[in-house]
Amino acid sequence: MTVDEAVSSAVTPDLLALDDDMREFVATYAGDDMGRRQRLRSLHRAVSGPAILGMEYDPAAEGTAIEVFHRETANCLSYANMFVALAREAGLDANYQWVEVRPQWTRMGERIAVRMHVNVVVKINRDERYMVDIDPLPSRDFAGSQEMTDQDAAALYHNNIAMDALYRDELEMAWAEAVRALQLAPKMPQLWVNIGAVYRRAGQYDAAEAAYLQALELDSTERSAMNNLLVLHQITGDTDKRAHWEKRVDLYRDRNPYYHAWLGDMAAEEGDWRQASDHYQYAVGLQPEDANLLFGLGLIYEKLSEPKAAMRYVQLALDKSSIMRERELYRVKLDELNRAQMAVY
Repeated sequence: MTVDEAVSSAVTPDLLALDDDMREFVATYAGDDMGRRQRLRSLHRAVSGPAILGMEYDPAAEGTAIEVFHRETANCLSYANMFVALAREAGLDANYQWVEVRPQWTRMGERIAVRMHVNVVVKINRDERYMVDIDPLPSRDFAGSQEMTDQDAAALYHNNIAMDALYRDELEMAWAEAVRALQLAPKMPQLWVNIGAVYRRAGQYDAAEAAYLQALELDSTERSAMNNLLVLHQITGDTDKRAHWEKRVDLYRDRNPYYHAWLGDMAAEEGDWRQASDHYQYAVGLQPEDANLLFGLGLIYEKLSEPKAAMRYVQLALDKSSIMRERELYRVKLDELNRAQMAVY
């Protein structure tokens, strides 16, 4: 199959098209007589409430906005398709958002678990924005975000189909969909990693290596690319390249704030709060703008019975965060710490 044949076989649907039922739904639950904030809240309640649409999460439920609306099941990307379409019909400034998920290490050989996540960001005004998500990440797993274009979302639609096909060992389909994804978003490093996985499964190791290296050309910290290169050279038996990528993976790990936070979490599990604070201090030094790391450090100081330090870091977390649900959590904890401190006096 040529590239042109692959692209022609991987048809991109209109992910954001609406039908009459959807327009009527918006008119009923997010009409023009409401303010923007009220429209957003009413629309979200109507979509998620069991008495109305009752949308349910299903990690395998791909689809367009129309398909999701009538099926009433969705994964994170297909839910975003539907909610962006409905919100824009309601006159709201809604866009796709790529969510950077905090990498997670495991005890078994310190392997990294990687998760990709997409949700919706709705801007009410210059200073107020809300995230809408069918499967919200725990606050501690959130490591940043950036808005995506509609074309980026279409690329991820094809990427998801490609990875499903790869899982079923349907390599021709996986390659065609991965190629289409890259045509839509050639600067998205994760897509290069995934087409590299297709090449590797097909035994095309040189092409796989080139794809992983292209991902790193776009983002020198792309952890999946580094890990895949390590695995690739374990397969090919190239000991020099394997050693090189082992060093790169170790260097990435040691410079990654979330690795040190993970070490802190492990220390906390053992009740060693002083060691946990040392690891979190190092993590915050590497990533001082991360509200979740700052909040975590505040909680550790609370455990160490150092209320002033706890309040300082929770306040810093509140100052750094722009996410409404996070800010509310931080405010509640800050009030709790303040009340406890006043009770002492």
